[in-house]
Amino acid sequence: MERPPRPPQRISRRVLGNWEKLVNKAVRTELLGRDRYNRDGRRVGSSYGQRGERTPQSLAQQADIDAVLQASDEIGRHNSQVACILAEHAYRLTQQLDPRSEGRGVLQFKTGLQSIIKQRKAMQEGTHDRSQDIRILQEYYKRYRAENRIDQLEAQAQFSTDLVPDSHEQSFERLRKVYETARILDDVVNALLKEAEPEDVSRLQNSDEKRVMEEDAQKLKGFKPYNILPPQRFLAETVEAPGILNPFEHFPEVVGATKALRYTKNLPRFPSDFIVPQDHILDIFDFLHYAFGFQKDNVANQREHIILLLASAQSRLCTLDGRDGDSEKWADKAITDVHDRILQNYVRWCHFLRREPQNKRAFTQQRRLCLTALYLLVWGEAANLRFMPECLCYIFHHLADECFDLLERTYVERSKTVKQNEDGSIEFSFLEQIITPVYNIVAKEAKASQNGKVPHSHWRNYDDFNEYFWQPSCFLELGWPWRTDSGFFRPPVMKDAKQVAAPTQNAAQPRRIKHKVGKVHFVEHRSGFHLYHSFHRLWIFLVCMLQGLTIWAFCSEDGKLNLHVRTIKKIMSVGPTFVVMKFIQSIFDVVFMWGAFKSTRLTTVARMLLRLLWFASLSAAILFLYVKTLQEDARNDGSGSWFRIYYILVSSYAGANVLFIFILRIPWLQRQAAKHSNVYFFQFVKWLHQERYYVGRSMYERTRNYVKYSLFWIFILACKFSFAMHFQIMPLVTPTRLIIGFDNIVYKWPDFVSDSNHNALSILSIWAPVLMIYFLDTQVWYTVVSAILGGIEGARDKLGEIRTLEMLRKRFPNYPAAFVKHMLPPINRFSSASSIQEPEPSTPKAKKTNKRDAIRFQPIWNRVIKSLREEDLINNREKTLLKMPPNLMYHTNGTPNKLIHWPLFLLANKVHIAVELAAQHKTQDILGLWSKVREDEYMGHAVQETYETLEPLLHLVLNSEGRRWVSEIFNSLRKSLNNGGDERDSFKMNKLRDVLVKLRDLTEHLGNEHSPERQNKASDALKKLYEVVMHDFASENCRRIFTESSEHQRALVEESLFSELNWPNKSGQKQARRLNNLLTVQKIKDQEGKTKTLNTETVPHNLEARRRLQFFTNSLFMHMPQAPPIRKMFSFCVFTPYYEEDVMYDMEKLYKENEDGISILFYLQKIYPDEWQNFLERIGLIENIVFREVGNPNPEKHKELKLELRLWASYRGQTLARTVRGMMYYKEALVIQGQQEGASGGDLEEGIPPSLVEAQGSIQRSAWAQAELKFTYVVTCQIYGEQKRKGKVQAADILYLMQKHDSLRVAYIDVVESSGKDKKPSYYSKLCKVDRSDPKGSGANQRDQEVYSIKLPGDVKLGEGKPENQNHAIIFTRGDCIQTIDMNQDNSMEEAFKMRNLLEEFKQPHGLHLPTILGVREHVFTGSVSSLAWFMSMQESSFVTLGQRVLARPLKVRMHYGHPDVFDRVFHITRGGISKASRVINLSEDIFAGFNTTLRLGNVTHHEYIQVGKGRDVGLNQIALFEAKVASGNGEQTLSRDVYRLGQLLDFPRMLSFFYTSVGFYVCTMMTVLTLYVFLYGKAYLALSGVDASLRRNSQILQNPALESALNTQFLFQIGIFTAVPMIVNLILEQGILKAIISFCTMQLQLASVFFTFSLGTRTHYFGRTILHGGAKYRSTGRGFVVTHIHFAENYRLYSRSHFTKALEVIMLLIVYLAYGAQNRTSVTFILLTFSSWFLALSWLFAPYIFNPSGFEWQKTVEDFEDWTNWLFYKGGVAVKTDNSWEAWWVDEHDHIRTPRGRFLEIILSLRFFLFQYGVVYSLSVTRGTNSILVYAYSWFVLLGIVVIFKVFLVSQKSSASFQLAVRLFQGLFFSCLLAGLIVAVVLSPLTIGDVFSVALALVPTGWGLLSIAIALRPLMEKMRFWKSVREIARFYDACMGMFIFIPIALLSWFPFVSTFQTRLVFNQAFSRGLEISLILSGNRSNRKT
Repeated sequence: MERPPRPPQRISRRVLGNWEKLVNKAVRTELLGRDRYNRDGRRVGSSYGQRGERTPQSLAQQADIDAVLQASDEIGRHNSQVACILAEHAYRLTQQLDPRSEGRGVLQFKTGLQSIIKQRKAMQEGTHDRSQDIRILQEYYKRYRAENRIDQLEAQAQFSTDLVPDSHEQSFERLRKVYETARILDDVVNALLKEAEPEDVSRLQNSDEKRVMEEDAQKLKGFKPYNILPPQRFLAETVEAPGILNPFEHFPEVVGATKALRYTKNLPRFPSDFIVPQDHILDIFDFLHYAFGFQKDNVANQREHIILLLASAQSRLCTLDGRDGDSEKWADKAITDVHDRILQNYVRWCHFLRREPQNKRAFTQQRRLCLTALYLLVWGEAANLRFMPECLCYIFHHLADECFDLLERTYVERSKTVKQNEDGSIEFSFLEQIITPVYNIVAKEAKASQNGKVPHSHWRNYDDFNEYFWQPSCFLELGWPWRTDSGFFRPPVMKDAKQVAAPTQNAAQPRRIKHKVGKVHFVEHRSGFHLYHSFHRLWIFLVCMLQGLTIWAFCSEDGKLNLHVRTIKKIMSVGPTFVVMKFIQSIFDVVFMWGAFKSTRLTTVARMLLRLLWFASLSAAILFLYVKTLQEDARNDGSGSWFRIYYILVSSYAGANVLFIFILRIPWLQRQAAKHSNVYFFQFVKWLHQERYYVGRSMYERTRNYVKYSLFWIFILACKFSFAMHFQIMPLVTPTRLIIGFDNIVYKWPDFVSDSNHNALSILSIWAPVLMIYFLDTQVWYTVVSAILGGIEGARDKLGEIRTLEMLRKRFPNYPAAFVKHMLPPINRFSSASSIQEPEPSTPKAKKTNKRDAIRFQPIWNRVIKSLREEDLINNREKTLLKMPPNLMYHTNGTPNKLIHWPLFLLANKVHIAVELAAQHKTQDILGLWSKVREDEYMGHAVQETYETLEPLLHLVLNSEGRRWVSEIFNSLRKSLNNGGDERDSFKMNKLRDVLVKLRDLTEHLGNEHSPERQNKASDALKKLYEVVMHDFASENCRRIFTESSEHQRALVEESLFSELNWPNKSGQKQARRLNNLLTVQKIKDQEGKTKTLNTETVPHNLEARRRLQFFTNSLFMHMPQAPPIRKMFSFCVFTPYYEEDVMYDMEKLYKENEDGISILFYLQKIYPDEWQNFLERIGLIENIVFREVGNPNPEKHKELKLELRLWASYRGQTLARTVRGMMYYKEALVIQGQQEGASGGDLEEGIPPSLVEAQGSIQRSAWAQAELKFTYVVTCQIYGEQKRKGKVQAADILYLMQKHDSLRVAYIDVVESSGKDKKPSYYSKLCKVDRSDPKGSGANQRDQEVYSIKLPGDVKLGEGKPENQNHAIIFTRGDCIQTIDMNQDNSMEEAFKMRNLLEEFKQPHGLHLPTILGVREHVFTGSVSSLAWFMSMQESSFVTLGQRVLARPLKVRMHYGHPDVFDRVFHITRGGISKASRVINLSEDIFAGFNTTLRLGNVTHHEYIQVGKGRDVGLNQIALFEAKVASGNGEQTLSRDVYRLGQLLDFPRMLSFFYTSVGFYVCTMMTVLTLYVFLYGKAYLALSGVDASLRRNSQILQNPALESALNTQFLFQIGIFTAVPMIVNLILEQGILKAIISFCTMQLQLASVFFTFSLGTRTHYFGRTILHGGAKYRSTGRGFVVTHIHFAENYRLYSRSHFTKALEVIMLLIVYLAYGAQNRTSVTFILLTFSSWFLALSWLFAPYIFNPSGFEWQKTVEDFEDWTNWLFYKGGVAVKTDNSWEAWWVDEHDHIRTPRGRFLEIILSLRFFLFQYGVVYSLSVTRGTNSILVYAYSWFVLLGIVVIFKVFLVSQKSSASFQLAVRLFQGLFFSCLLAGLIVAVVLSPLTIGDVFSVALALVPTGWGLLSIAIALRPLMEKMRFWKSVREIARFYDACMGMFIFIPIALLSWFPFVSTFQTRLVFNQAFSRGLEISLILSGNRSNRKT
């Protein structure tokens, strides 16, 4: 039965009203951005600038609804009727765009709009007549326009220039806002006109109000958002409407570049339907846009890009001031320069493929510009294809060909390659038809990789796609347009997909679908043999040398080496070894290309097969001949015929190899050989010898450099082989011979190998560690020699010459000259040199020169000091002392000022000391006194400045009679100085102290503003001064002059001498204050409030301020290029990637406490106490008031104080705010330097004012504009759009940074949801800046403004996140150079001044090729936080300074190791970018930029006169994660094609340098640990097998020092003494010998060796695991402050498999050796061995807890145990995190074992654990010395029984729930029986207690080995249902290991002094600076309670 329809339910008005209120509130909060406040007092919501983010994304991309709503919201504050009309219009637009509300959030948006409209209507009075809407809008705009005085503003704007004051900029922004409102209202009116009555339409359209509104709306085009260059004014020849203020319209280089792009008459005409752009003059970009369908914003972006490149090139070529004559010639050169640089890689690619480059058809400059613009447009829209530079060359080649055809037409036509869209538009057509097909196949391959989990050999990465275009066949197979049916576009077959659809065939070109193109030139098979494959020359060389040295050693007689003929014959056995190893290399060539044979060229396959056949036949021939030679030698027939044939063959082959290597590798010979490269024979031989790649060709250096790094390696190898021969090989010769000859060795176990083969395993046990050392000690020799060489090079560079304050003070007079020499341009140092009126010609020339230098140096030095104060590194007093006063050429009275005025910190208190000397001076010899004063240079300066300043100052103040008195006094004084001995002319110097006191009082008054009271006091002070001078100080003759002067006496009687004072002006007051500071003894108050004299020799007190000033002043004397003028310098960009790290610390985070009650703010106050006090002084508050005010609940009150507090804390962390502040110093430095170049001499004398407002408008505007052209800063905040939508605090903070720094640009990825059926989102790469046109004013109310929005073919993140983030935003960078800066870096003002010097290095000859990457020194600023941070900073500093110094010169193998290197931007953007992004293989993305640069014939240098700050991880876990990431990345590098090609193509010495400074470092690190294992397992074998006991019975062996020598060597390597040499040398160089020794000893006392040993284990584990299994991944370390206690369980999870299990294995080996070894336990060798091994094992076990804050505090230990047990026994469930469950962690820990190869290798490695059981069971007492194999078999039954017992005691409670009591009783009875049985066995059988422990010692490793094998065979275990048992056994093992580690920690925690000592140990650096770490660790709770 059908139910009747349910009647609609009526909703009450109250419910409906509440619903509308709720919706309205939500909409106004989320859509219209209601102002909200967070804890910081910062407004969030609308002030975020989330324009375009309130509206649903599917609507915002189609219409500007958000702008309409914003206008409605603003207008609604004073006119609700107009606001309602606008809201209704927004609703109509929404309904039109999505009538069915299918888009995400559209329905809610519509509901909210309806509610708002209803509310607006309710606010209106009376009824609303819709027919009057148009009239209402027009009348409103008329009033709005009048209120804003638009006509007046427009009139002012018509006459504005680039020199208009800044206030006019605000007028322009007001105009822009009004025009934007006009546009919105005009759109609404036009929409309403469509609905109006026909008779009203014509009347309303023709009204004056409508015309004015339309005209104003059109004027908005002149205010189009722009990046750097405004869109109008300098582009348009006639300006009819005001536009954006343009400061560049008078820059000739910008004007010239713009004109060069203009579309001229000789080019094809545009069709009639073409819409001429209104914001710029028609140019070649419009032609390319019309023809090829590039995106508009891409066109606008690249237009500005090429203009800036051309302007920069032209400014470097000529002076731009009209003196060069032919400006067009320089413009042509600039065009050619930019054209050649951008297309250089394309031309080289064409030549490689033997194709004619298209640029040869560009006969005119305009066509060259057209090609350049075309390439940049292709690059700008290529998205992820930018990682494939040769793919872009392919696209450009075909487009350029078509472009030339189009240029020959009469009219501009559309491209035939790029078709129009279905709607007739061309927007996105190039992207969709050219870029997207390639992107799609790349994206499918990336998806097939399953985030890198699939082996690299199974999918194509970026390099594979790019290298496809290295072969000529690409033109035939791909064609043009793309043949999408080609194998290149075939998608991979997904494992989880049943079938993959074939690509759609091109209808126009039906073709048979070809096989899928795979890898072409290289396949990344995971194998450790890649190390041999890539560096086979190294391994062949080492093996051959080892063989030769060993044969030579064994041929010695009585320990003396000889070279008899017989010895030489045996040494020549290296010939077969060499060719066999070459044959193995050729086999690897074939094996490692497996999977690429179908796709690679036939010539490549043919070459591999030919080499394989060649080396196979050569190996067979040489082996055969050598065997015959041996047989001939054994017969002693004396013929030697076989040997002669062998000798001739080997010599010929070796000679050919040496000759060929020399021809290929020595630079001069290589250039000679290149001249004959066209000869077919040479081509064939070269091709056979070396594969011809596009990259890596002609990769040689200058002969001079070749000789340098060759000698370097010759010395190292000579040391290595000499050491190996005499200390490793020779001592083992005799023992080896004896052991081979022994036949009485008794083996305890059944020996199946050694007993019948001359004790082979025993010999192997002795030789194996020695051989391991032989292969790894090259790294140690390199470390030592490079450290010494680096120290010498650093000394030559003058590093460390100024390393103390004493040195800084002593050399201060030399700084101005050094500054002028290096940091000022060589010409035009004063723009108006004549404006400096020099003193009299009698002034010595040197004096004048120094004076000028001081004038130039003063503003720079003072700005540096000011920056130190702004950063709170110094206080106000120190700022006053450090600032340099103006050095005027003339005194205020017009007399010449010859003296240089130095800062007060050099001169303070010096006058007082000089006066004391004068008082103590017994004789009247003034010249002698003066000589004594001049012994202290600065004391003499202070006295002389006081003397020379006082007279002009008194002349300025006094009347004529007073001036005469002053003149006579000073004349008498000068006469006294000249005459010397005459007592009547001598002044009483012992009274000088009284004069000084009176002068101090006088200058104190004169240094302030005038007031009657102050003038009276000054007069009184003068009178007192007169009394002291005349009665006590003046000479007898001087007093007689005034006594006899009637005028003087009359003035005294009339009291007119000091009655009328001329109060000094501003300049005079400054001089008075300066004089007062010189005369005043500087006093300070100590912590107890007592006043004491300030020791100015310790100023500044802050260590960081000292370090910065010392480095800056030291760098002035280092070798650096001469600074060019600002206009002639290279333009550059700073580029910072950012994801979601801290931008600024908000108040909530600053006050949030950890479990110990410690907040970040509290921590920072204690770590930086002096900087905290300086901060309080700067804001003018005390600490209690600060905390009271910031806690005010009113968000508006004291928000500036809160912001200052946030900034202070953020600038001391590793935040984006700190990085941005540091990098923006570059712009300020350029502005100051520009001012200095353009300022007159008088300005420089006074010092350039710090504010832009105070200086001359022309200079300021020009300097600022010039800095804008030369510097840009782009931060690529990948998810900034998402952060804005979600209202995250990071978005608000990023916006604040843009508001604070107007040159900051933010690039981000915007994901726009689609409203279509497919729901596929669109991706846009966007650039934004702060919008200065905000109606609310400026500052915090400004919003961000979208500048460019370029659509992407899809999601950018196909590979590694960071390089993809960089790649999408690099199109928005500008300039010739780009500096990559990470967001944990910092910069300083003084270093920013040296940037233009650094950029000049691109012009300097640093080798055969000009530099393409400039390496920059780093300073680790986190070293003072803790001991670990100090260790890390020392290690890092030695690498980034000394290590990279040697890599750059002389080794020429410096790569890019991260930031802050400076790239040749044009070079790199045309060659794949500044990093690589393929998934996993490019995990260490930065270093691949260096690889790529070197392979593409770039040049990487290193410079240390400039440095950038760098933050590092400060906690052990952070450091370990960082080390794990780097080690894993190096493991992946061994598989990469870049490393392979560098290893193959570099000459031998450079290859050695490259290996040992990249992957070789990690290989040798791993070998160091493996050597320890090999040695201990060898000793365990000797001990357990009985060989050790047998050898002990032979005294001949023990008396030989062989074993001890090997052990001592091993000890040195384990401890790593030699590896500390670089750190020691670096400390000596930069701190001095004494401080270096103290620092190094302090580090050792703080257990630095424990830390470095622990890091050794981290690197070994992750590098080895990556080689075996892969699984490398990015590991986020966090960059916060680490004072929080790390739980035991967390440390166990992180280090269990990397350190703990390996350490326990070492301990087991040591126990076995101690228990069963027969060696003398008191010998030195044994002590050294056990000490080093135990040290390593204990370091690996307990370092995480030694360096753990509060690691030995009892309460923490108790909590840790509880947390650990909860984690260990938590059963978990689905999706349980590893932090919560042992089971989840255990599964995740073994997730890397996935492949059959990995499982097999794990099983093989696990077999080593069975040695323990096999050896120990034969040493048991119960076996009674038998060596039957049955003993070993019985031990397995025992193990099986133990497993059964374990299962009995671990019966599941769930399975035994019904009979749990019975189970427990059975378990108890079973345990009693086992215990009783064991006791009976011990009593009644040969079994002993020792045997019981020995069985445990034997079976524990066996169980672990079986467990490891079971984990490797997990699929099989799960099928057999053993997996749960395996898991429980593994849990038991982890529980036992945890208890083994935990018990010592718990025992030590019982003693309180251990925790105190550990705190002192971990935070010793903090204590040395008077910090309160103990208070930090105990918490601040007590303070709050009280």
